[in-house]
Amino acid sequence: MERIAIIGCGGSGKTYLANKLARVLDLPLTHLDSVYYDADWNPLPREEFAEVQRALVARPRWLVEGNYTDTLLIRLAAADTVIFLDLDAITCLAGVVRRRLRYHGGQHTEDGVYDRISWSFVRYIWGYRRTMRPRVHRLLAEHAAHAELITITSRRQSAALVAQLRAVRSWSVR
Repeated sequence: MERIAIIGCGGSGKTYLANKLARVLDLPLTHLDSVYYDADWNPLPREEFAEVQRALVARPRWLVEGNYTDTLLIRLAAADTVIFLDLDAITCLAGVVRRRLRYHGGQHTEDGVYDRISWSFVRYIWGYRRTMRPRVHRLLAEHAAHAELITITSRRQSAALVAQLRAVRSWSVR
């Protein structure tokens, strides 16, 4: 696990898991929201965003979290591990609410949290498994067959993955 892409619905816990795994595995971490948005929520132009990702994945070791399906192929082609957080809509919406209560909205670059809730974002989360999930599965099958795919369907599985990797890491250090 040297080149990890973490993807999943908004509110699924991508940022939280990425922060934990980056520490456990000692990997350089990039939160794509912090690359895509400036301080005033202006998005980076598409080709410039793609170029930044190409440079990121050219490195020997990295962990990149975020969806951005338009540029997902860049990460899938270079990843040795893809972690797909495939949680239900209620869990993801609860995650968005918890994030809002904790961070009170806005951008918190130090934690990789970019909290901006709109009705279109809520609709996106609600329909993710019906609309985006099939597209993600297709992209994974077509462009990430070489990578290990870890599908996580609950917060408990996410915590178990971190605990398992932490145990393996501490065992190998001895």
